[in-house]
Amino acid sequence: MAYKIPISQTLSSFDLKDRNYYEKLNDVEQKELSPFTMIRWGASLIGNFEMEVCQLIRVNTFLNTHFFDISTKDHKKFQWLLATTVSPGEGRQQYKWLGAKKKDKVNSNVGKVLEELFPHLKPDDIKLLAKINDKNDIKLLARKHGWTDERIRKDI
Repeated sequence: MAYKIPISQTLSSFDLKDRNYYEKLNDVEQKELSPFTMIRWGASLIGNFEMEVCQLIRVNTFLNTHFFDISTKDHKKFQWLLATTVSPGEGRQQYKWLGAKKKDKVNSNVGKVLEELFPHLKPDDIKLLAKINDKNDIKLLARKHGWTDERIRKDI
């Protein structure tokens, strides 16, 4: 009998920072749990823009950096525990699957604005933020950072 762990169950445990989730799984389910999948889902929080950026930064800082230097075969529980550190811990969140990389063209103006507002982010993160937010979201963010309406019209 093939077990499939529902991603909604895993994400709920991720959101609630359930440090015992891995131990609650049976042996087959533990083997099936994919830390890589958790990173892909965990990096794609849907909510207000600031939460999305914070989540993306946490995933990059705590999971993407050296995460796979840790053997998935030998330390999957430890990887799960690391993954739970990036959740905001504010109850169930919404996520969007981040598929494989495609060559997407990003609106160059939006990309430049995001690079200026978040100079510490990597180019791929800028592209992701530009992709998951529309121009109105970017305009609102620019206003929150003190940009004038004239500058917003000119640069976005």
